[in-house]
Amino acid sequence: MVRDRVIELVRAALVRGAAEGKWPEGEVGFTVDAPRDPRHGDFAVNAAMVLAKRAGRPPRELAAGIVEALRAVDTAGELVSLEVAGPGFINLRLNPDLWLRALERAVAAGPAYGRTTVGQGRKVIVEYVSANPTGPMHVGHGRNAVTGDGVQSLLRWAGYDVTREYYVNDFGAQVQTLGRSVHLRYQEALGRTVEFPAKAYPGEYVKEIGAALAAEFAGTYLDAPESEWLELFRDRAVEHVLGMIRGDLGAIQIQFDRWSSEKALYQSGTVERFIKDLEARDLVYVGQLPPPKSKKGAGSPPTGGAAAPPAGGTAPAQPPAGPDEEGMSASDQLTLFRSSSFGDEVDRPVKKADGTPTYFCADIAYHWEKRQRADLLIDVLGADHGGYVPRLKAAMEALGHSRDDLHVVLIQMVNLTRGGEAVKMGKRSGNVVWLREVVEEVGCDATRYLFLTRRSDAPLDFDLELAKKQTLDNPVFYVQYGHARLHAIFRKAAETGVALPSFSLDDARRLTSPEETELVRRIASFPDLLAGAAQAFEPHRVVFYLQEIIAAFHSWYTQGKRTGERVLGSDPGTTRARLFLCLGLAQVIANGLAVLGVSAPQRMELPETGDIGADA
Repeated sequence: MVRDRVIELVRAALVRGAAEGKWPEGEVGFTVDAPRDPRHGDFAVNAAMVLAKRAGRPPRELAAGIVEALRAVDTAGELVSLEVAGPGFINLRLNPDLWLRALERAVAAGPAYGRTTVGQGRKVIVEYVSANPTGPMHVGHGRNAVTGDGVQSLLRWAGYDVTREYYVNDFGAQVQTLGRSVHLRYQEALGRTVEFPAKAYPGEYVKEIGAALAAEFAGTYLDAPESEWLELFRDRAVEHVLGMIRGDLGAIQIQFDRWSSEKALYQSGTVERFIKDLEARDLVYVGQLPPPKSKKGAGSPPTGGAAAPPAGGTAPAQPPAGPDEEGMSASDQLTLFRSSSFGDEVDRPVKKADGTPTYFCADIAYHWEKRQRADLLIDVLGADHGGYVPRLKAAMEALGHSRDDLHVVLIQMVNLTRGGEAVKMGKRSGNVVWLREVVEEVGCDATRYLFLTRRSDAPLDFDLELAKKQTLDNPVFYVQYGHARLHAIFRKAAETGVALPSFSLDDARRLTSPEETELVRRIASFPDLLAGAAQAFEPHRVVFYLQEIIAAFHSWYTQGKRTGERVLGSDPGTTRARLFLCLGLAQVIANGLAVLGVSAPQRMELPETGDIGADA
């Protein structure tokens, strides 16, 4: 990478200056970034400002010394200009050949171009989707799935050892409710009239499960006590729904390496071992939930936790409060985790009065178990789980790890529209829009790509009509069309007897127009772009990159047709240079789409004109 070469030169200059006694020895955590205004150079380096405090000297004075050292270590003449700017930045401009060599590497590396080793093989578990196994996946789950898949893909490209994981919430009240709902449909399938409670799952898929159980067991469980059928009906329902979820995920080409079961955490004794570990570390105590906050917020800690007593003690009694969502009330004697000692607002219950673990207990037990398998944990959660993040990070720290060992990507809501009007598509689900319906209408590529056209923490408007358009207004069509147009140029070259060239520096030096220079530098920046997106867990950056580079290509191509400076021109050397540039462009577009799990067609049929041709 071009940026890596600049980093090497700056490090060599810092080592040289330290050896000459110009500043203290030691690692300097500087950055090398492209300035916003290209007139300031190719890169800006902040090493002098980072070093100033340690050296006890003004940054601009240090910057001048670093510039001198850079000139001394740049024996190959790779830096054509160096200047000190602002409070102590060093702006530098590179020999154009360095950028052209990056173009050569892009084509030579082919499908591997963009892969880096910044992850150094660190083990990462990316857990995403984890939709409760109580029904098919809706559109919101789809955005979570595609974002999580984009994160794990980026991490793989950056050299991490990634496990894709789905956490199945197959234990607790929700799946019990599902099992009871199936039993009601089972009764219905056997001819009995039933009334559905408000919190039951009435979906068509529940009817299918109930009917299947009725066909298998006839009236065996019709009037049997719940203790005889609940576990069976629950497990069959979960199995059926997970099959539906796997199908939904398959429709958008998402697979998982591991499916972790909440029920298995209990059956294997993991939750019990985890609680014992908390007790051994004196991280839990017996106490009560606090009362609800007054409207003025005075005098009472937040509901859902309690202030911790001294180690080994118990919490003071609190006035009664109403029951929470797990049936706990302020009069209960609970086992509370000392999460407030590690940055959480309050302490959280991990065991209820009857000794059964809370949902939170199972969640942190799962993270405790995951952390033993990986160096870094990534959770992709809905934005409504944002308040849950501090307590999970508190748990990581309490268990002897860094809070930064867990990173949470939050996903905002999806607004599904058709030509600007809100959509309610659910044929089998009332007002819920199933993911599968969207994929069947607009296709996998459009679904995946459009889910990533905005930051995950911003709401997304997904327009079904736009997603289906085969015009340049459609973002995914725009990029795929550009890739197909590049391959049309290659076909046109073959038809006219022009072979696709190998790299020649002399030829490449003919790429001198501002548009060509910009395209070369965008190609060269691709590995840095992927590495930065991976470290920030932001796959939308790849979409932005693709939109920008394809716009630059279309502009260059159109301008060339208008001015007569076509790719296949009269000068053989210039033609070879431009064809090689097109090879690099086609490669980064294909690789960028591959990161996103989107296809890169070499041919595309337009509705009116047919196959994309090239007036090259």
